[in-house]
Amino acid sequence: MEINELKEVIKPFFWVEHANSFSVCLDVGAYKQEIFDTRADEGFEGNGYDWASLADVFIREKRADLMDIIHFDPEAGMFCAYSSDSEKLKDFILSFKKTCEDETLIKDLFSRAELD
Repeated sequence: MEINELKEVIKPFFWVEHANSFSVCLDVGAYKQEIFDTRADEGFEGNGYDWASLADVFIREKRADLMDIIHFDPEAGMFCAYSSDSEKLKDFILSFKKTCEDETLIKDLFSRAELD
């Protein structure tokens, strides 16, 4: 998939290229906020750390082949996943975005997310 097509498909996530690595990020607070709101009483806010917890469950349960390749570096206002392998990161974000769009599946995965 060509990079401009990828950028369109993964929105609202966005692709960033660095000198020796690649990142995919999300400014949190709007996209899928209703998922996090279902567990607000437990302390989930939908911040970058909460997204990283959700992505961690996704990788462990759905994409264990990427566990040692994709890393997370969240902040309060941003989710960020990164890797030195651009193809594996593309694979991750395409499958993670598809999962995020499946309401039943993403809620099921989020039910096992843990607060950071």
